[in-house]
Amino acid sequence: MSKLTKNQKLASEKIEGGKFYSLKEAAALVKDITSTKFDASVDVDVRLGVDPRKANQMIRGVVSLPHGTGKQIRVLALCTSDLEAEAKAAGADYVGLEEYIDKIKGGWTDIDVIITMPSIMGKIGALGKVLGPRGLMPNPKSGTVTNEIGKAVTEVKQGKIDFKVDKFGIVHTSVGKASFSVDQITDNAKEFITTLIKMKPSSAKGTYVKSIYLSSTMSPGIKIDPKSVEEI
Repeated sequence: MSKLTKNQKLASEKIEGGKFYSLKEAAALVKDITSTKFDASVDVDVRLGVDPRKANQMIRGVVSLPHGTGKQIRVLALCTSDLEAEAKAAGADYVGLEEYIDKIKGGWTDIDVIITMPSIMGKIGALGKVLGPRGLMPNPKSGTVTNEIGKAVTEVKQGKIDFKVDKFGIVHTSVGKASFSVDQITDNAKEFITTLIKMKPSSAKGTYVKSIYLSSTMSPGIKIDPKSVEEI
């Protein structure tokens, strides 16, 4: 087991063992224990009482964070020429079609989100081996396959994120940066968690939200009381 650094030890000492924190308390604490020299990401991990192997319990969706993610999201809009101006005006970093498809075939993936049109998905399907492992494949369920290219680009730039439960039943996402205020972190985390709660499948039995943890890059996780999310 690796030895804790001085800062990691100090951070761990500030978290009371066995205590469930309210979402707002956790937001304040995660800022307090974050000591990285860079602006660390603030992450939420939610363990759900679902079986991802069952299609009717596969949790996947999108959420618009009230205060954005704090990250510079690089967006590629793969669209027909008549929509290129719309995509550029909405803030897409890269706009085009064939030239970018060729670049991706060559291994280029210096982007965070790809937005495209239903009529183009046939061409993009061939890029699955490159895009799939990196989580970049556009999907109608995440709003990245649409004819409203400009609107989709704007939403992503303003803080719209997509999420998906993993094989262990955990949904993980970033909800901001350590430089955010306590209220901003709280608002973003609440929006994400309440969205998950609303998505509870009728086939899921027993406790749906099993645990919630808030952490920042390299910090310990802070256990959150699920009930506190509903009280804000």
